[in-house]
Amino acid sequence: MEYNFREIEKKWQQYWKDNKTFKTYNPTDPEYATSHSGRRGGAPYYVLDMFPYPSGAGLHVGHPLGYIASDIFARYKRLKGFNVLHPMGYDSFGLPAEQYAIQTGQHPEITTKTNIARYREQLDKIGFSFDWSREVRTSDPNYYKWTQWIFIQLFNSWYNKKTNKAENISTLIELFETIGFKGTEDDILTGDLEIYHDGFTVNEWNDFSEATKEQVLQQFRLAYLSDTMVNWCPQLGTVLANEEVKDGVSERGGYPVERKLMKQWSLRITAYADRLLNDLEDIDWTESIKEAQRNWIGKSEGTSLKFKVENQKSKEGMDGEAFIEVFTTRPDTVFGVSFVTLAPEHELVTKITTPAQKKEVEEYVTFAKNRSERERMADVKKITGVFTGAYAIHPFTCKQVPVWIGDYVLAGYGTGAVMAVPAHDSRDFAFAKHFGLDILQVILPPSPLEKGLGDEAFEAKEGTVINSGFLDGLEVKRAIKEAIAVIEEEDLGKGKTNYRLRDAIFGRQRYWGEPIPVYYKDGIPHVLNESELPLILPEVDKYLPTETGEPPLARAKDWKYTPLSGSPHRGEGFDYEYSTMPGWAGSSWYYLRYMDAHNDKEFVSKEAVNYWKNVNLYMGGAEHATGHLLYVRFWTKFLYDLGLIPVIEPAKKLINQGMIQGMSAFVYRLPPLFMWGRDNDKEKYKLPFIFLSKSLNEKLNKKILNLIEIETIKTIAINEFKKLNPHIKEVFSFDLSSCSALHTDVNIVNNNVLDQESFKNWREEYKNAIFITEENGDYICGSEVEKMSKSKWNVVSPDAMVEQYGADCLRLYEMFLGPLELSKPWNTNGITGVSTFIRKLWRLYHNGDVVNIGNEAATKSELKTLHKTIKKITEDIERFSFNTSVSNFMICVNELTEQKCNKREILEPLAIIIAPYSPHIAEELWNILGHTESITYAAFPECKEEYLVESSFNYPISFNGKTRFFQEYERSLPKEQVEKEVLALEQTQKYLEGKIPKKVIVVPNKIVNIVV
Repeated sequence: MEYNFREIEKKWQQYWKDNKTFKTYNPTDPEYATSHSGRRGGAPYYVLDMFPYPSGAGLHVGHPLGYIASDIFARYKRLKGFNVLHPMGYDSFGLPAEQYAIQTGQHPEITTKTNIARYREQLDKIGFSFDWSREVRTSDPNYYKWTQWIFIQLFNSWYNKKTNKAENISTLIELFETIGFKGTEDDILTGDLEIYHDGFTVNEWNDFSEATKEQVLQQFRLAYLSDTMVNWCPQLGTVLANEEVKDGVSERGGYPVERKLMKQWSLRITAYADRLLNDLEDIDWTESIKEAQRNWIGKSEGTSLKFKVENQKSKEGMDGEAFIEVFTTRPDTVFGVSFVTLAPEHELVTKITTPAQKKEVEEYVTFAKNRSERERMADVKKITGVFTGAYAIHPFTCKQVPVWIGDYVLAGYGTGAVMAVPAHDSRDFAFAKHFGLDILQVILPPSPLEKGLGDEAFEAKEGTVINSGFLDGLEVKRAIKEAIAVIEEEDLGKGKTNYRLRDAIFGRQRYWGEPIPVYYKDGIPHVLNESELPLILPEVDKYLPTETGEPPLARAKDWKYTPLSGSPHRGEGFDYEYSTMPGWAGSSWYYLRYMDAHNDKEFVSKEAVNYWKNVNLYMGGAEHATGHLLYVRFWTKFLYDLGLIPVIEPAKKLINQGMIQGMSAFVYRLPPLFMWGRDNDKEKYKLPFIFLSKSLNEKLNKKILNLIEIETIKTIAINEFKKLNPHIKEVFSFDLSSCSALHTDVNIVNNNVLDQESFKNWREEYKNAIFITEENGDYICGSEVEKMSKSKWNVVSPDAMVEQYGADCLRLYEMFLGPLELSKPWNTNGITGVSTFIRKLWRLYHNGDVVNIGNEAATKSELKTLHKTIKKITEDIERFSFNTSVSNFMICVNELTEQKCNKREILEPLAIIIAPYSPHIAEELWNILGHTESITYAAFPECKEEYLVESSFNYPISFNGKTRFFQEYERSLPKEQVEKEVLALEQTQKYLEGKIPKKVIVVPNKIVNIVV
């Protein structure tokens, strides 16, 4: 009886659905006590995947890689007795659905629901053990009600530096009411960010208007409104996060992005910079992710320093003295400053630029603002800048220092200005070299062999300070401390910590996102009451910004906030906030909602979150390193500060699965050719496309096609032309030139052989294609490993693989491709080997069409094979080495097949250990073995080491040094007895051919060599 995977997989998928096999209960649920986990009293274990954005294209075979790995681990943990939470949901707000809505007028919700249905169908076919009863969708009002609620908590909180945590804004107001505020230098700060507001007394605070009080509070709130430089994409009509911009264009769509000053909602993630950095040391995440976050946070210790701008009162816009404040981590190099560079967006640019330089500066500022921060930081080869015409005064030498503008300086980092020390900073060095500015050496390297004395900057924080006044002769680290002390003493600046991390822009000028629960009264933002949530996304006539440039939500009719009864403003209508939340808002806390998905009273109950705590294993792509993964850590710490959850990190362990790359296929097309008819030389006829097989194309490129091959190609082309144009009696010949390599659909290519008829039917322009093939008639395609993409026609659908080979085969093959963390190419040809293995596994339990399970005791060799495999599989799963597990299964089945094993004692544990990998066939085998319940909650077998002890040795039996066969004997057998038994063997007598051995050499537990 052959394994019918189609029927069996469908059967068990229906069984799991009908019996709610993977439904997970919290201990507070009434059903918990009678559930499998409740009866076993298993400890909680939380396995989570980064939930997908459901695109219209559906899944390709690369998408399920991480899901399969996490599913294997979740199933394994259930078999080990844990109460496993393994949920799934959808990140269902997003720009693609909105763009489709703009193009078609179809509501994004319809598109999203259609895409989700497609994803769910595909996921179910692969046999994942998700608890779908806990599904969440970020676009569901029952979910985003709580996203809005968390935003309100952020709005109503500030970061108290003294307690080093977020607190309710009322505690700050209480401080203002009792002790006032001393201004920028006050200890009441939000993290390490200065608050640029004048000080005030208690009485002054009490006398402030509501608007003035809110203006002050906005500088402390963790969710706040401010004028901010943003990445504005005109074509998309929205603000983009830094990670959504690549090389100056939007990551989605490739549209130009410019820097623009806009009033925006932001979240003060910078308040958590130190904690986000320090807590990385305590989590088991990949080092590459940790390093990416460290670099993104970018902590640096240094000092601020003021450079007075040379007073030129005739300049328009100058009002008294102006200072350029810089932040530097290298105050030891202050005497090496030869110019100051401002970011193009710096507020002083327009004030200090001289009339002679005004036009050039304005043109440069326009150029620079259209480059993203990411592009400006990454593009180290492109050096641009312009002189303002102004000079600053060096704070110690009192010499003139020219003030330049350069887009390598970012307005959002530090102060938006740098003191340029080209001898000891590589970007300053390149800038100075390019524009012919002075390079002043002030650090003597510790070794004369060190580079940096003219050819490049010497950037190391080591050596001796020279040419630097009061710092001369000091070692660098001591000089840094001394410089800071003098700078503070002379009131030129202050030692401080700085971060590259910027506050997170939270508003998006889009429709398809969570409405921000804010309304405006007299221009002052107010948040809704909890009882007024959710603020539902309103209907609009179009999904575009208004004609006046407002976000799409401004199109909503009669969408106004009306105060609750009892309010003095009852009946009045106030404008809501028209921006929506970014995509990462809903994904910053979804792991918590899964714990208590249907709670309509709170975002998660204390009982649920105290039971599950945080994610034990988190699986997802490394591309989220400085986006989602940073934001979810921020929100977790904030919720912890408010006492709402008991953990400070969302996930204990994080694994980033690699990418499954596509194996692209190429056809080689000659340039479109034309022939002229002699009977009418004004008319031309286009030939069908001609495709050369791979070997012919290679010859063509190398100019080594022989005359016979050239004439053959021409003859075939001309004959085909005549068939299509029978009224043309004579045609002129043509010349061959190089071919174009074109992607073709990999699904019509098998082992690099093109299905020629399918290719002709694939696209209209190829219906008359001419193939110049190999001698055997095959058209051979070229191939190359690339990113799997629709545009490259190398996408392989998991549906097709499941239909042809089965879900278990797909699961095993994806794991077999290579180590989980590495990228590897997909090759459909390789899946047949895994398919063969599954059929071989099936035959272990059958004799022809009959189930064949024996109840007799297993042999030592059978037990050894089983327990060796149990040990290896356990080790493999625990270290997430799933590819080696598949190899070990293959070895095991091969050995048991050779042993002709059909023993229940062996086959029952084998079905259990393979169940996480191939759950459908494991369920069927478990059922065949007589079990009536799912294998899901069986007990994972333990390895018994006694079966692995080698009590015998398989001797190689050699004749004159050449091994002829093997024979197994007990290790304790004396060598004399080994010799006696070997000589008595029938095989030995066959090789002796009646001769008497000259000598028999027996090395115990190594070899037997018979000398003839």
